[in-house]
Amino acid sequence: MGQSLPKPGLRPFLPADVPLLLEIFQASVEELTEEDYSESQREAWAAKADDESFPLRFTKGLTLVATVEGSPVGFIALHDNELIDLFYVHPDVAGQGVGAMLYDAVEKLATARGSKRLVADVSDTARLFFEQRGFQPQRRNTVPLGDEWLGNTTMEKRLADPEEQRRPS
Repeated sequence: MGQSLPKPGLRPFLPADVPLLLEIFQASVEELTEEDYSESQREAWAAKADDESFPLRFTKGLTLVATVEGSPVGFIALHDNELIDLFYVHPDVAGQGVGAMLYDAVEKLATARGSKRLVADVSDTARLFFEQRGFQPQRRNTVPLGDEWLGNTTMEKRLADPEEQRRPS
């Protein structure tokens, strides 16, 4: 990899993004979760993109898309100003700050909108990322997908009150 990534951009989801976001989702699941999930678990997970109702999750709340040179490379979906529903980056940009940029934007938006917390059902692969940002595990989950079962963890982060942040110390 060696090369640094051009500065990524951030923009709202557009309906035309759906095919590329589905590709990012599938590539992320298939390539980035190998150490934590079996091949059959990853296949069942990635197959969710084939469900015609899956793209509706992009439109339920706020979905932000990270781009590099205009092309989508990752996305995050925030529902009800507190639930991180979808959060994936393309394997080619993993570990290069795209996920951090997406997460930081959602946290700032949620805080500005008065949310008291963020919640996410986090894959075993993403757990460290969330822990590093102050999320605490709440419960372990087992999710059925076809003939497979996947484990994840519901994690929560308490957000600072924006009014308290503005008060001088």
